[in-house]
Amino acid sequence: MDALEKLTQKEEEVMRVLWDLGKAFVKDIKAKLEKDYHYNTVSTQIRHLEEKNYVGHESFGNTYRYFPMVKQEDYQREMLNQTTQKFFKGSYKNLVSFFAKDEKISQKDLEDILKIIKNQ
Repeated sequence: MDALEKLTQKEEEVMRVLWDLGKAFVKDIKAKLEKDYHYNTVSTQIRHLEEKNYVGHESFGNTYRYFPMVKQEDYQREMLNQTTQKFFKGSYKNLVSFFAKDEKISQKDLEDILKIIKNQ
């Protein structure tokens, strides 16, 4: 898979809704967004996402129903990989250590992670 382009904040908001809904019209996406964006703003974000190949559509007369072409897990994985490369020299150990030192992850969480690793 080619590296995914980082989305803008508005694009990510739209994608989160579309990932949750699966398929949706612009009005459905707009209704689920936390902020009250104008219809045209949401429509513009969808068009940007289509240009970036994150979203596809199917026609229903004069309107389109949109669907994600990129899985949420794939986007999350790519953004985490990019962040790890950029800030932690590509080391997930450094990433986890950062959160442990900053008290964002507990010892129990770390033990749970170790169990997951051992069981794979």
